[in-house]
Formats: sequence, C-alpha cells, structure tokens
Amino acid sequence: MTIQFNTDRNVAGKEVVTAPLTDLIADGLSRFSHQISRVEVHLSDENSHKDGQNDKRCMLEARLEGMGPIAVTNFANTRDQAVEGAIVKLISTLEKTLGRLANH
Repeated sequence: MTIQFNTDRNVAGKEVVTAPLTDLIADGLSRFSHQISRVEVHLSDENSHKDGQNDKRCMLEARLEGMGPIAVTNFANTRDQAVEGAIVKLISTLEKTLGRLANH
C-alpha cells in the first residue's frame, strides 16, 4: 500500500508533517492493506494563517484493487486530529463497502 501526500501551501514542513502521519495511516488501515493499492492524503488548512475551529482538513482517498476510489473528509482543530478522524471514517466506509461485496 502506497501512501501519497498532497498539501496546500498553508501546510509548512511537508516532510516533517508526513512522516509520523504515514505510520498512523498505515497502522490504521493495516487490515485492508492487501486490498488497497494506494492511499492519497490531502491535507489543508482552510483558514490559512488565521486560527479557527475545525479548520484543518484531511481527505483520504483509498484506491482499491478492481474498484473505484473511496474518499472521506474530516475537519478538526489539529492536523493529527483531522487525520485520525478521517482514518476512522475510512475504516467504517471500507467495512461497509467490502462487507457488502462479501455478502454477494
């Protein structure tokens, strides 16, 4: 499973930011790793340099073998919280999607 990061210009220090998040995403999605070929992570700060509530956005897009991509978005106060919330949403969506396929 390849994890690819995309950040907007308001996310400084891309390499410093992405290293721990890569591990967090890989661990969170590990049970689906044989079905996911790539995860695209889109991080942004919606309010730029201003402080604000729930202004950090993380969109995760999972590319599944033989299926279309599945995407979820989460907003939070910090980048880490945004990513953690997006992982929870993506796991739930993957469980539902792959569960339906298994039942057919």
